[in-house]
Amino acid sequence: MPHPLRSMPGMAVRQDGRHTIARALPEETPVAIVMDGSTQAVMMTTPADLEDFAKGFALTEGFIASLDEVESFEIVEHGAGIEARFWLQGDRAAALKTRRRAMLGPVGCGLCGIDSLEQALRPLPQVGGAGLRLDVRDVASATDELRKFQPLHDQTRAVHAAGFLRPGAGIGLVREDVGRHNALDKLIGAMARDGLNARGGAFVLTSRVSVEMVQKCAMAGCPVLIAASAPTARALRLAQEAGITLAAFVRAGGFDLYSHPHRIQTGASDVA
Repeated sequence: MPHPLRSMPGMAVRQDGRHTIARALPEETPVAIVMDGSTQAVMMTTPADLEDFAKGFALTEGFIASLDEVESFEIVEHGAGIEARFWLQGDRAAALKTRRRAMLGPVGCGLCGIDSLEQALRPLPQVGGAGLRLDVRDVASATDELRKFQPLHDQTRAVHAAGFLRPGAGIGLVREDVGRHNALDKLIGAMARDGLNARGGAFVLTSRVSVEMVQKCAMAGCPVLIAASAPTARALRLAQEAGITLAAFVRAGGFDLYSHPHRIQTGASDVA
């Protein structure tokens, strides 16, 4: 299996001259999602936690509704890349045959290969978690806490992360990848494997919030999305429609709160 990091030679050009260097850079490899012998998608991803990625991707893209629908799974390495092979239970296998979707995805691509506007803006389930409450201070410090769990980023400064924050427990699970969508898929896959219910906490992202990130959040059933950067306008509208609380620009002890604010417990002094 390819290593997620590779040391590469280069030259640092500075005011005092040029110096030979070796940098740890994140690796990318094509991963094919294969369902019952048919390739459904090919994504460029960091070759780490690939089972989590494949299963999270299958869940958030609607290929499967739960891991119980997977009869068997294996990772197979080829010279050209890696195959994540799923063999599905009978009912799901039959349903998959009615669906056509071929996706060649560069890094950070969440809608590549969608062949209709209806697929790109597919209806999303209403997110539950009505009783979830997060302390405003936990939200304000979430991206700073996430930063503590990014070993690949520490070495490369070139990967995104997604983490799961639970009330009173902090961030307990994190996944990294060169692609922000991939990092979230890896997190969702790891949670499904470990039996963690996304309705009990919040997803924390190092990235901006696009439509695809909200879609994945809704498909996983997570009621709160916390991000270091901005949402797009359409992503915000989608979060509002799906019942997702969206907090963005989370850094330095403050944040912007855009939708369904009832899940964030604020005091008179807020985050001061």
